[in-house]
This record gives sequence, C-alpha cells and structure tokens, in this order.
Amino acid sequence: MSLQALVLCSDEKTTKVLRRILSDLEIAVEFCGDADSAVRKLTRRRFEAVVVDCNDEDMAAQVLKSVRSAPCNKRSIAVAMIDSQTAVRSAFALGAHFALYKPISAERARTSFRAARALMKCERRRNTRVPMQIPVALVTENGARQRKALTTDISQGGMSLKVSRRAQDSGPMRIKFTLPGTDHSIECAAEVAWEGDGSQAGIRFANLSSEQRDHLKVWLAQHAPEMEVDDPPAPCKLTDLSSGGCYLEIAAPFPMNTRVILIMRLKKLESRVEGVVRVMHPEIGMGVEFTRTTNQQRKHLEEFIHALKNHKGAQPELVVEPEGMNDVESVSTPASALDDIDDPLLELFQRNTDFTAESFLSELRKQRNSPPLEAQAAASGSL
Repeated sequence: MSLQALVLCSDEKTTKVLRRILSDLEIAVEFCGDADSAVRKLTRRRFEAVVVDCNDEDMAAQVLKSVRSAPCNKRSIAVAMIDSQTAVRSAFALGAHFALYKPISAERARTSFRAARALMKCERRRNTRVPMQIPVALVTENGARQRKALTTDISQGGMSLKVSRRAQDSGPMRIKFTLPGTDHSIECAAEVAWEGDGSQAGIRFANLSSEQRDHLKVWLAQHAPEMEVDDPPAPCKLTDLSSGGCYLEIAAPFPMNTRVILIMRLKKLESRVEGVVRVMHPEIGMGVEFTRTTNQQRKHLEEFIHALKNHKGAQPELVVEPEGMNDVESVSTPASALDDIDDPLLELFQRNTDFTAESFLSELRKQRNSPPLEAQAAASGSL
C-alpha cells in the first residue's frame, strides 16, 4: 500500500509542482482547496503526511489541529508551506514538522519531501502490527517476581499482551522473549502503554539496543510484506561537536524530537551514534543530543569521538537516518535546571527558543572560538 498525503492548497501553480514531486516519490496525493473538505477527509481516512498552505493562518491552524485530534492521523507528518523565515516559529507552533518556503522550488521541495518520506515510512512501520502469539516473560525491576504472558500482536515499538492480572501491579519491569523462527532473544525495559478490560494490556519497549532494534525490524519486514523498504540515509556535514551532542548541516533536517542514527565512516572505521533532534533550522541544519542509555550506545559515542580526535584534518563521511518520532516530550529545560548542564553545546540546544536561526548560528560560531570547545571543534573539522 503506497504512502498517502493530503494537500490543502488552492494555488494551481503550487499544486502542479507538488503533484509532480510527490508522484515521483511514489506518494499518492489527495488535494483539497478548502479547510472543511480537508477536515472531513482527515476524520475518515489515514494519511502519512498532511501538507498545508499557511497563507491563511486560521485555516491552517484548523486543519493542523484536526490532524492531531483525529485518532487515525495523530502521527501524520505535517508539512507547512510558508512565505518567509519569519513564519517558521508560527508554523511549528501550529504543529508542523517541516517547513517549505514559497514560492515552492521543485529542487528544495523534492529534498524536503525525501526527508519527510523517510519519516513517514518510520511512523507507518512503527504502527504496523503483526498478529502473533509469542510467550513472553515480564520481570520486575529487582528480579524478585516473574510473570508469564502471551502476545496478540507485535510492532516495532511494543506489543499487546494477554495477562492474568492488571499489568500495572508489577510496577517497573523488563520483558524477555525470542522472535519466532530465530535465535534472537530480546530483553529490554518495558512500560505499560495502555490497559484493556481485565486481561489485556499494551507494552511499550524502552531502551532497545541497536542490535535488538535491527533484529526486530528485519523480523517484522519478513512477516509484514506491505512494509516499505527504508530510504537510504541522508548525507550531512558535522560542524560542531561536544561529548553530549553535535550540530549537522543538512539540506532537509528532521523535526525536533526525531530519533536518529548518525553513521560515521573514517578510513576503515565505521561508528554508529544514536541521538534525538533538539534543534531544527529548515534548509540549514539540526542539533542532535546523543543518547547514551545503554552500554552499546555509550560505546558507539566513544568510538565516534575517539576517531575524530585521532584523525585530525580528515573529514569524516557522515549520513543520518531517522528512527521515528518520540512521543510527547519536552525539548526544553527550565532555567533552574540549566545550571546542572556541563556542556555548552547542549545548553545552547536547551536555549534554542531564545534565538532566531541566525542568532543561534552566531552563538555556535562564538563557541567554536572558546577554549573549552576549541579542541573539539578542531577535531570535527569545523575550524
């Protein structure tokens, strides 16, 4: 089944460009010329993306609000078409993930929609559930108690279970199971996502390792043939680096709260670093905070930094791919908590809302010339 996009736009020239580009990207398009018809479609059908012309902000707000309130479209990727950079914050405040500047350039739009398509595929894959009965073990955090359960379906983000009693009684837990037909055992932290009547519950996976996630992704693809093949990773350039994060120049950055994998190749070494997008500047770049919640993630980060420091002057080849959007999560920290951050780059990410894109990049340039980051910046090739 092809990816589906709803486009709200009444400008014929713009719709002509979008029709050609989305068709080339194998995205089926439903065009609407007014908000009422768009809202009706959003309540009845699922779309992986919703593209809205923000020329009329009230109309755009009505449609984007409907995207988030319609159960079948809560995780749709929203793209706002705006007149200038001054409208970026308004578009994101309305719930947009990507912004396209008008007049629409075919080349820029194609680049942005490639990034959007990669994320659309991630979100569809995340929502794809494979009916399967698998025995699982739920273990309390201290290991004192273990319960048996049976799955009814499994997805990349979690599974539905038949349980003998309410799942919440167990408190923090870990889940263990083996993917059928393989010898790949998965064990990770888990949390209750929802509870049904009596014997049903939904479990969300937490802190899956990269290896476990890859095994699960391959297994799901084999048992859900309608899932699309992932798009290739997008090339990017590293400009700023600290122990906690980095800033990447990329033509079509991913939205804030997108989980990403950064792959670095330098000489004969390849390293993977996982992170979350904390800052996004359309058509410029994005700031990524590294996640180091497992030993494997910490190892990847150490390899990443060590390689850059030991190959001074060599420019690494970098690509980035999305892993999906985080659920609702704050991307800012209260001012009182910033004193605990011992990383100027992460602190700048946290204060992103205080800056325009231009002033943020100016602050980045200042940090590159400061003693604490000078060596790191040199290692990343940004000086």
